[in-house]
Amino acid sequence: NKFFKIDKKMTPKKLLTIDVRTLKKTGLSKQKVQYIKNISLFFIKENKFIRKIDHYEESIIKEKLIKIKGVGNWTIDMFLIFSLGHTNIAPIGDLGFNKAISKLYNKKLPLKDRYLLKLYKLWSPYNSMATWYLWRSLDPIPVSY
Repeated sequence: NKFFKIDKKMTPKKLLTIDVRTLKKTGLSKQKVQYIKNISLFFIKENKFIRKIDHYEESIIKEKLIKIKGVGNWTIDMFLIFSLGHTNIAPIGDLGFNKAISKLYNKKLPLKDRYLLKLYKLWSPYNSMATWYLWRSLDPIPVSY
């Protein structure tokens, strides 16, 4: 909310004009401010790619986004789930995802990659939906995804 109080209709171009101190006042660290500016630059420079992003294979999207300093696999997974609506994403780097599996399946953390792959195959092509249920199992407060 603090971030969008700066400008309710924030765009990558607008963000690049905002002073670092102003962005830090929203609670962002200097590092996060730089990462957000990196993402903004990417959206501006790669406008053609972004406009047609839903036409690209997931692997191409991941390959492009991972090159942005400050963007990792977790960020890409969240983008694929919440921005692009991909239905088969299992965010294995997400603490809540792993914690819920550990709790519900009585498995010790850290979970083995082999076990996560087994669940991925079992839940395919609905891993994103399974993820929502896993997150919800940890949080009793209603949330709208």
